[in-house]
Amino acid sequence: MFTGIVREMGKVERTARRGQSLEIWVAAAATARELTPGDSVNLNGVCLTAEAAGNGRFQARVMPETLRQTTLGKLSAGAVVNLETALKAGQPMGGHIVAGHVDGVGIVTSRRDMGDSAELVISCPSAIARYIVNKGSVAVDGVSLTVAGVLPGGFKVSLVRHTLQNTTLGNARPGHEVNIEADILAKYIESLLAVRGPGEPSEDMAFDLRDELLA
Repeated sequence: MFTGIVREMGKVERTARRGQSLEIWVAAAATARELTPGDSVNLNGVCLTAEAAGNGRFQARVMPETLRQTTLGKLSAGAVVNLETALKAGQPMGGHIVAGHVDGVGIVTSRRDMGDSAELVISCPSAIARYIVNKGSVAVDGVSLTVAGVLPGGFKVSLVRHTLQNTTLGNARPGHEVNIEADILAKYIESLLAVRGPGEPSEDMAFDLRDELLA
């Protein structure tokens, strides 16, 4: 599990196709120091397993389904990526619950710079848009953001100076593709409500949902 608080920006050293999968080598000194083979790492919003780590770099493999659902297949040498290692017990939450399971790819359609901050408008598939709510949480390329507004076919987010300086979103421009993960709690609630079937919700619905989520 991750929080969407990017800890380091790394640089892709090289990529190589291995059958239907893709191997990626990333130079990232701080991240590599925290990883051992088998550990999880969030790369541009995607949870990957480190297969090797050391000497300021790590290597991970991207499977075919991930290549189909994310932008990782378009990475090449020199690309800068957002990185976060898995949340450890006792660490502050900071952002929101991020699984690293990308729902799909969105596109930056506009950018408005406002002094030391910026506003992005991002279009996304309807299957993702249904989970986007005003003032809710969303992960964009692994960055935990608050939805600043819901728009037809997309949403807008505001980026503070720290985000602009310390994540790849600082260079996002119209046409830029991003990985999007909607708030996982919304998907759990939808699934729980669907299991109940048709009919009016009971007076204890809120408590029932709370108990099921915490079980």
